[in-house]
Amino acid sequence: MLEIEKQPDVSSASKLEIQPDDFSRRFSMRPGSLMWFLGAGASAAAGIPTAGDMIWEFKQKLFVSQRRAPPEMVADLSAPGVRQHLQSHIDSTNSLPAEGASNEYSVIFEKVFPAEADRRAYLDAKVSGAKPSYGHVALAALMKADHTRIVWTTNFDPLVADACAKVFDGTGALTSVAFGVGPEIARKAMADGRWPIEVKLHGDFRWRQLKNTDDELRHQDRELRAALVDSCRRSGLIVCGYSGRDDSIMDTLEEAAAIPGAFPAGLFWLHRGDGSPYERVTALLERAHAHGIETGLVRVQSFDEGLRDLVRLVSKLDAKSLEAFGKQREIKTAAPAIVGKAHWPVVRLNALRVAQMPTVFRRVVCKVGGTGEVRQAVEAAGVDVLAARTRPGVLAFGADADIHKAFAPFDVAEFDLASIEPRRLRYDSAERGLLRDAVVRALCRHRGLGRIRKRTTDLLYPISVYEPGLQELKKHVPPLGGSVPKYPNLQWREGCAVRIEWAADSLWLLLEPGPIFLTLTAETRFAASGFGRERTFKRYNQKLDSLVDFWSSYLYGDGEEVHALGVSTGVDAAFRFGQRTGFTRRAGA
Repeated sequence: MLEIEKQPDVSSASKLEIQPDDFSRRFSMRPGSLMWFLGAGASAAAGIPTAGDMIWEFKQKLFVSQRRAPPEMVADLSAPGVRQHLQSHIDSTNSLPAEGASNEYSVIFEKVFPAEADRRAYLDAKVSGAKPSYGHVALAALMKADHTRIVWTTNFDPLVADACAKVFDGTGALTSVAFGVGPEIARKAMADGRWPIEVKLHGDFRWRQLKNTDDELRHQDRELRAALVDSCRRSGLIVCGYSGRDDSIMDTLEEAAAIPGAFPAGLFWLHRGDGSPYERVTALLERAHAHGIETGLVRVQSFDEGLRDLVRLVSKLDAKSLEAFGKQREIKTAAPAIVGKAHWPVVRLNALRVAQMPTVFRRVVCKVGGTGEVRQAVEAAGVDVLAARTRPGVLAFGADADIHKAFAPFDVAEFDLASIEPRRLRYDSAERGLLRDAVVRALCRHRGLGRIRKRTTDLLYPISVYEPGLQELKKHVPPLGGSVPKYPNLQWREGCAVRIEWAADSLWLLLEPGPIFLTLTAETRFAASGFGRERTFKRYNQKLDSLVDFWSSYLYGDGEEVHALGVSTGVDAAFRFGQRTGFTRRAGA
């Protein structure tokens, strides 16, 4: 599921940002002087869920078991409505941490599985079958080249060790210190220069709360974190895949940053997306910078992409393992067009390709603040402009006069065009969020649809169920709207939820046909959920296929160009859609 756009904020953290290419050059010049600290995000590419993912699964298990509810009711954990429903149940207990609390993971984990053996079994199942990603192999190659000597991690998986086994052609080269073995091993290995070293810190202990551990384990935790602080006196640190929400780890990094001369090779935080990092991360970087430490917030697409950029500039790197890894990777390409009967069977996807999209935005450089202030400026000017805040400036669609009117109060310094870069559409960037608004606006203008915006999805519904083009839909799922029985104020329409995704070098609209509730309230949410299940639970393959076929044809229209704003001057957003949904099949089938 596509997640909500992480809109950038103009914050103090932006003052400490350095560009990825700048960071790559610095890294290449500091062999052996920069350690790594890996969080759960570094293992996500290998298929291991993050702590945040597991928290929602724990909440799901509590809801189903305590409410005796059918699992299908809360099956889609990425859906905002499902998450809201689960969180409401958690909040109603008055005994579990609030959403986002630092101890949320450990407390809820123990609530779901009181027995430690069950918790260990759960985590073992999550790790089972996971294989190192490109980032892990690249990191191991850096270790072999003595460019990276120490890796600290809160992760419980063996991915770093597995990658080293591949690169070093054996398991003897890496000194791996796991929690519970003893911090003295880590200290002795560092003192003897027995590189490379991996130290597994369990900041939240993964399977138990810190307060529920015995004195020996608490002592080992303190000793390992003390070893991290001591290492930060002699080496710099790169943090990757870690959000900064674990108090014990952040306390440790803050302690290290307060030591005169700490992080001699710098403190760098690799951050995914355009949004601001967790506030405590920003505070740490600011404090370290104030103490004279070289700091940098580096924006990367992922752990894998970040490592891919770094290894290009490292000399004397044994690239054989990376080349071998590349050859083993499954290569996915766009499926060829279907010709005749020989190319069947195929699996039809609910994805409609955006065959044509804008190539430029209007760019405005001015002194407006973050995304909230941009929206306020557009609203105050009373103009029809779609805009988003990015570091290079405000990006917008609309008539030039309207855009000028909205941002003139903020001292416009530059007013030009900015190209839409495909690489910025591969993840939840501000550019992709702006295109999402534009494509949905275009569909609503040209297809007679209303829109309800959700966090990750736009719910589209016919404004009038009597439109001639909807009669085919009525044959499949009558009626097309009305009120929920016993809830006359709960109105609904048969509609389609859409999300945008990037795949095969194109934007795609993902279509999810179903009932859309127009007047949903907290009091009627449960009734709507029941009505929705009753209306859709018998929509098997043939029925779903016909609905996807209808909506893809309806949105495609006559293949004409559709415009988000319909302006004659300035920059409008024009789109065309593919006539056929995406599909996949086994090669050679």
